[in-house]
Amino acid sequence: MIETPFYLIDRTKLSRNLQIINRLRDLSGAKTLLALKCFATWPVFDQLAEVMDGTTSSSLYELRLGHEKFGKETHAYSVGWSDAEIDEAVSYADKIIFNSIGQLTRFEAASSKVARGLRLNPRFSTSGFDLADPARAFSRLGEWDVDKIRAVLPLITGVMIHYNCENGDFDLFDRQLTRIEDEFGEILRQLDWVSLGGGIHFTGEGYPLEKLAARLKAFAANMGVQVYLEPGEATITNTTSLEVTVLDILNNGKDLAIVDSSVEAHMLDLLIYRTTAKMETSGDYPYQIAGKSCLAGDIFGDFTFPKPLQVGDRLSIADAAGYTMVKKNWFNGVKMPSIVIRELDGSMTVAREFGYADYASSLG
Repeated sequence: MIETPFYLIDRTKLSRNLQIINRLRDLSGAKTLLALKCFATWPVFDQLAEVMDGTTSSSLYELRLGHEKFGKETHAYSVGWSDAEIDEAVSYADKIIFNSIGQLTRFEAASSKVARGLRLNPRFSTSGFDLADPARAFSRLGEWDVDKIRAVLPLITGVMIHYNCENGDFDLFDRQLTRIEDEFGEILRQLDWVSLGGGIHFTGEGYPLEKLAARLKAFAANMGVQVYLEPGEATITNTTSLEVTVLDILNNGKDLAIVDSSVEAHMLDLLIYRTTAKMETSGDYPYQIAGKSCLAGDIFGDFTFPKPLQVGDRLSIADAAGYTMVKKNWFNGVKMPSIVIRELDGSMTVAREFGYADYASSLG
């Protein structure tokens, strides 16, 4: 047995999402780019690249990773490019997207040999968390003034508009895209491409994929542009688990099970957004599953099991791909989970293990 903790990526489950992505591409004409800010575990890029058109990044290192490990088309975005980064970024990018008009004009000469884009902020979003809301008050993420954007249209060939966040409501998507057409259509019709970002939960159960495809196709025709989508969570949702082992059982008013992992170190978004982990289990025996770090709130959640837990039991924490491996850290020096792939034939490949040398080298 492979020693826990480890992230287990299932290629068969990935295939299910990729089939949906491919159908959307065929029906809509949209291109899809993997959002590396959500998932950048490159040992499975070979499978993703069979269907997806490339990658989109939020930093120089993500950009380089996409260029070197994924190939195909690379979109380079950053909230702020520096003088030290811009030449290298341009060398990897097919399209470079600037967050502001100030950045666009500052790096006009340096970026002249690649297609340029600008982030557009529609001033609305589907995010329910202020922390993640790109349209929050005084947001620094993109430009919204039509007159200012119109003035720099000769410098760009497209725009990126990221305003969805795990949006599984097609009708809401439809209404908001109509608003974008109404408010920014004059600008969009002068461009070659429009990226509508990520956050559309179109690989979720019951999502009306055909309606989404028809709407995207109509938008592309109406604006005369190539549409891009940047699926992150939609690409890898329900494909990966965090495999852990029970280290201790105790009762301090309720039954508690401590496992050989840590929420803060290995699934940080659960703490950031104050949500609980997912486990596909039920029964008559309730336990709070907690991590092994010294953080008092290092708790995966409360779950029920079909029989009492024992030290040595293995548990699977579900849906553990998005914003996990890209955010894992060495808090408390807790062992970093290995990365394991369940191949299409059911065999297991250990893609990467981490040890003390990785911990020590990260600090000096």
